[in-house]
Amino acid sequence: MAGVAHVVELRRRLDAGQYAPGTRFPAVNGLAAELDAAPSTVQKAVAALRTEGRLYTVLGQGSFVAEK
Repeated sequence: MAGVAHVVELRRRLDAGQYAPGTRFPAVNGLAAELDAAPSTVQKAVAALRTEGRLYTVLGQGSFVAEK
């Protein structure tokens, strides 16, 4: 499943500190271009990270990196 690979890659980036806690997470379309994936696939990966508690959403502002 391609989506699982994208979750793993985004999780790796979070663990490596590429996205600092409290900062806005990149937009799905930008990540899709970086990962050479469909935006819908990346959206599912972001949703999985949100479910894990690694990201949170602020209505009208986007997704943010959760504190560890």
